[in-house]
Amino acid sequence: MTASSQQQGFTIGGAVASLMRDGMPVRLEVFDGSSAGPADAPVTLELMSERGLAYVVGAPGDLGFARAYVSGELKIHGVHEGDPYEALALLMNHTKFRIPSPSDAIALVKGLASTVGLKALTPPPPPPQEALPRWRRVVEGVRHSLGRDAEAIHHHYDVSNTFYEHVLGPSMAYTCAVYPELDSTLEQAQEEKFDLVCRKLGLQPGQRLLDVGCGWGGMVRHAAKHYGVKALGVTLSREQASWAKAAIDAEGLGDLAEVRHSDYRDVLEDGFDAVSSIGLLEHIGVKQYPAYFSFLRSRLRPGGRLLNHQITRPHNKPTSTGQFIDRYVFPDGELTGSGTIIAAAQDCDLEVVHEENLRKHYAMTLRDWNRNLVENWDACVAEVGLGTARVWGLYMAGSRLAFERNEIQLHQVLATRTTEDGDDGFGLRPTW
Repeated sequence: MTASSQQQGFTIGGAVASLMRDGMPVRLEVFDGSSAGPADAPVTLELMSERGLAYVVGAPGDLGFARAYVSGELKIHGVHEGDPYEALALLMNHTKFRIPSPSDAIALVKGLASTVGLKALTPPPPPPQEALPRWRRVVEGVRHSLGRDAEAIHHHYDVSNTFYEHVLGPSMAYTCAVYPELDSTLEQAQEEKFDLVCRKLGLQPGQRLLDVGCGWGGMVRHAAKHYGVKALGVTLSREQASWAKAAIDAEGLGDLAEVRHSDYRDVLEDGFDAVSSIGLLEHIGVKQYPAYFSFLRSRLRPGGRLLNHQITRPHNKPTSTGQFIDRYVFPDGELTGSGTIIAAAQDCDLEVVHEENLRKHYAMTLRDWNRNLVENWDACVAEVGLGTARVWGLYMAGSRLAFERNEIQLHQVLATRTTEDGDDGFGLRPTW
């Protein structure tokens, strides 16, 4: 946007297009009647109101885009709301504005002021689905304290068990599946994931398993049912614990399986043969890794095994999950690379014997969750509301792209509490 172009007629569509670093990859249609981008683009964004414009301008990037979309002030045509993957594939790397020159910035402000008025650009309150920014989260004050972690888990997991049943399917497994074949179903892949963990842990009938961050109890029930172990799961989500207890009773596993509504740090029992942690460490925080691994090691008997399964970065720099994920999906989430995780486990006197990257499998898992959301869209909206359903469609489709493009990964790290005489409990080669 230049002063001369403003004189020729300012439009919001033209202003937005002028700020895009690499041009408009989609069609944009604006409430003032203006437009930008290819007329034959497969995806059209419709900016509905001044409120939507205020969201986008007030928080340039993925957060402003999400606020406008979740609130219904920005509509995406050409894709289903439950799976905006194709739209995000076009928009990826195009949501950040360039920094205009001083003269362009003055022209832009004058143009907006004459079109909608500066008062209309005052950022409105964020949608109700958004969590507070990190600096305002004051539950017990300190990040990853017991109270603040409980509140973060409540924000994400206590949405609605019925909603999760629609999206996750019968397994109620909300972690990366492992697809035996390219055409395997989601249920087959989740079954294989739990079984792979059991095989890596070398579970045998009569052994004791601790599953921390157990979710709806899928690992606990699989280990008890198929391997005959006595399994204890703990979760900070009251809704998850309630659902898991009912599932355990329905499957007649009450003599072997138990799920508690509890922080893993409150587990008093020790001497477990194995510990599984599937999708928990993302919530812990990198600075807490030493305490986390030390505690889990203390729960293991000598020779016991630990399997840690978590989302990672392709590098070892600790990073937040991004503004959208932090505000709408995983408050206080933090990611780093597998090297940091392995080093932390080793520094806590655990012997790491194997690691595996399942990045491609998580992209496939998210694809199937998006498909479930689309197929059950009306029921999901009735259960949690349109805004929350949009959050989930956006989050899962965006995460799928990030896994496909190697921006995030999924690693399983297998370690053991090796005995004092050097026995790690493994043979010469993996058997799983």
